[in-house]
Amino acid sequence: MTDDKEELIDKNAKSAIREIIETIVFVLVAVILIRFFIGELRWIPSSSMYPTLIEGDRIFVEKITKPFVEPKRGDVVVFYPPDEELKNDIWSIFTRLTGIFCKDIAYIKRIIGTPGDKFEIKKEGDEFFVYINDKKENEPYILDTFDWIECRDDMYCGPFTIPENNYFMMGDNRGNSQDSRFWGFLPKENIIGHAAFIFWPINRMGKIRYK
Repeated sequence: MTDDKEELIDKNAKSAIREIIETIVFVLVAVILIRFFIGELRWIPSSSMYPTLIEGDRIFVEKITKPFVEPKRGDVVVFYPPDEELKNDIWSIFTRLTGIFCKDIAYIKRIIGTPGDKFEIKKEGDEFFVYINDKKENEPYILDTFDWIECRDDMYCGPFTIPENNYFMMGDNRGNSQDSRFWGFLPKENIIGHAAFIFWPINRMGKIRYK
């Protein structure tokens, strides 16, 4: 009788362990599929996109439209910066797919220039403006036309034509943003997804302003 009880306990223990493992695998697969095809959650660590986004905002980054819709001027996107090399070992890929212990650096900025655009930053008096194809851009989402980082010879301020499959990214807080002015063009394949809406804090909940 004792042997039968021990055998039953052992069988139940193995069954419980198997169910736990199956549940963990199911959850991981579900997380990977959701993050890869639908979207993921991100938080804003800096003020580079102020006033559109502020430090501590939690946002949803959607990926559903990525294969079907071309990124366009004004879109706010999350991306891997081109000067950061992504590791492709098994652990790094796993953390990237699941978001668990992931240390990959990602930025969030606004698309200002698209492939084929002629781009230039001009200073007029004490104000700074972006010119696309020789026309001054109307940018109601930026913090200020006065509070900008002065262009230097080692910065990307134009004039130049943006290469195919590349984008020029800038933060809405032009005086406090490490963006394409410093590291150049963003390859299309580095884009993770579109920043769709703020879900936390509750008093800031809503769609992210694109125009």
